[in-house]
Amino acid sequence: MNLPTVKQLRYFVALESHEHFGKAAEACFVSQSAFSTAIRELETILEVQLVDRTNKNVTVTHIGRQIAVEARRCLRDVENLVELARSNHAPLTGELRVGIIPTIAPFLLPRVLPTLRQQFPHLRLYLTEDITQRVYEKLMNGELDLIIIALPYALRNVEILSLFKDRFFLACREDTRHTRPRRHIFNDLNPESILLLEDGHCLRDHTLSACHLQDMDKISRFTASSLLTLTQMVDADLGISYLPEMVKGSTLLTGTNVKIWTLPEESYREVGLAWRRGSAREVEFMQLGEFIKKTWLTLLESQTLTE
Repeated sequence: MNLPTVKQLRYFVALESHEHFGKAAEACFVSQSAFSTAIRELETILEVQLVDRTNKNVTVTHIGRQIAVEARRCLRDVENLVELARSNHAPLTGELRVGIIPTIAPFLLPRVLPTLRQQFPHLRLYLTEDITQRVYEKLMNGELDLIIIALPYALRNVEILSLFKDRFFLACREDTRHTRPRRHIFNDLNPESILLLEDGHCLRDHTLSACHLQDMDKISRFTASSLLTLTQMVDADLGISYLPEMVKGSTLLTGTNVKIWTLPEESYREVGLAWRRGSAREVEFMQLGEFIKKTWLTLLESQTLTE
């Protein structure tokens, strides 16, 4: 029996996701002609038409959608096979594909990666930065081995290891016209005074929940797509906001007049690792989590001593 190859299945899954030959080929790091040939070969092997082709559009057929679901399962099984083989090697060696969200990546990675490279020189990290929902989807599709996210977040069929609490601080200009941070007076805010990230960023939801922001009239209709933009808006005194503790000591506030202030009540999000349930590398992932936790807490302690 002539069976599909892993490469053909991977290419088709990419095509089903992108619905565009050029974009899917680019995502697979292969020429479009080679990509198209592989898809046609897969159709010949399976004796079905997977996609309808026109000059401008690609439409995955009904049977193509069903096959894409099964192809993802096959690829996950192959991934598990590889993971099982790797688990027999020394821990934290070889390739590790990690997804991380943009409200964590620029603050955690520069402080953890140098020490990680020293302690585990044979570990090859491939990093993907994206919002939580997309890195989770890539994890479940087998494109990633592990994700670093903020909690709580609704996830299914994964194991989660909480690493540390990331407290929220009030962020505003010291001379802001919106509140009096030294006295912790927040009830006198004008309407639309609180600036947040746009929908899709879990930090927005975590801020609303952890900081008990229940008066939606105080939330600005203007949003930011990144913490950098949000900080610039606060620096222009367009409003006040809430930033996670990990921005302290980073370059985010450099060159601005933005100050951060502790909140009257402890408000925080959790930073954690997540991986597919049943992964053969679970012990390895937990070892990595303990390393990150220890490294981060040591950095926080040293930062506190210098303040």
